Amino acid sequence: MKIVDVILSEGKTGFFFDDQRAIKKHAVQNGATYSGEPLTEGFSSVRQAGEAISVMLLLEDGQIAYGDCAAVQYSGAGGRDPLFLAKDYIPVIDKYIKPLLVGRELTSFKEIAEEIDNYKTPTGARMHTAVRYGVTQAILDAVAKSRKMLMAEVVADEYGTTVSKNEIPIFMQSGDDRYNNVDKMILKGADILPHGLINNVKLKLGENGELLEKYIMWIRDRVVEIRDVEDYQPVIHIDVYGTIGLIFNNDVDKMVEYLSRLEKAAHPLKLRIEGPMDMEEREAQMKALSDLCKRLDDDDVHVEIVADEWCNTFDDIKYFADNRAGHMIQIKTPDLGGINNTIEAVLYCKNLGIGAYQGGTCNETDRSSQVCVHLAMATQPTQILAKPGMGVDEGYMIVFNEMERILAVRDIREKNGLV
Repeated sequence: MKIVDVILSEGKTGFFFDDQRAIKKHAVQNGATYSGEPLTEGFSSVRQAGEAISVMLLLEDGQIAYGDCAAVQYSGAGGRDPLFLAKDYIPVIDKYIKPLLVGRELTSFKEIAEEIDNYKTPTGARMHTAVRYGVTQAILDAVAKSRKMLMAEVVADEYGTTVSKNEIPIFMQSGDDRYNNVDKMILKGADILPHGLINNVKLKLGENGELLEKYIMWIRDRVVEIRDVEDYQPVIHIDVYGTIGLIFNNDVDKMVEYLSRLEKAAHPLKLRIEGPMDMEEREAQMKALSDLCKRLDDDDVHVEIVADEWCNTFDDIKYFADNRAGHMIQIKTPDLGGINNTIEAVLYCKNLGIGAYQGGTCNETDRSSQVCVHLAMATQPTQILAKPGMGVDEGYMIVFNEMERILAVRDIREKNGLV
């Protein structure tokens, strides 16, 4: 089966691009937006509409395979590629990627994906991570269609894994509506909740961490109050965007003491804290997280630390995992470029006994989220993010439903001797 043509269209994502530096420094929330001047290059405002590019591959039998190019909410922050605008990158894909694919025989997903992911222009520049992300999604879909397989089955076949027979735990994210959305999560039986978007000291964390502590206790009590079944005990997972480090000047002793308080606030629910500090540089971030994890373990504080900032690429993930800089590592799918890297990253973390959180961003699309479910079902990470958006219902629906489709199809195939 050959690729006959490459079709590109502009798209919108499930959320926004936000200038993280401006939000941390001075921006003030103003309804659904932020007041203040942007600080990160490429931003015209602190918050602006998220954009995507759909990459559609026309196959010689008339089928169309597709994936979506998308970048994270906080583009340009933490060592990431710059802001991804469709009008800037459609010509790039058309000029450099289309000639590589038109007329290409669909052999191995892994082979073609690695070629696209490592491609450099004549000037030596690599494609934006969002471009590599979307194009490799389309390639996986194309190979699956050519072989009459599910995308998860192609991944499992080429990487020597087994497609899961059970659901992967789903992590829901609340956005700023961190109370009403927790209710939605509990009612829908979220495995992990609520993310919380704790990205501001004064309004969300508290100068001494008191606001977050109070919020965690509220979640704990709310679970008991409105859950449908008595044994429902979700994991509490909070992303603090480095703000704990800010209030304690990255003092490990003070941070351990505070995290111990949070553990007690969450009890009996398990607690994960993502991005406790941001050292604004990869080496320093790795060292700080490694030291904090060791201290928590030594002091028998049962709070799992999740690495995120400055751990963007597959090489970063290997570096953090090798140094145990996090009990769990977020594999933020768009940041890794080609989805082949997401597959490799999950398998690498699992091999070292590090929690693999196949994440991503609220700023993705329905299509990229569906493809990511197939990756997760084939590699079986610890948890997968419900995405896109911050409305809870939509992202959870997309991820949950795709997961259930895979399970149902494979169950019928197995019963009929087709797996």
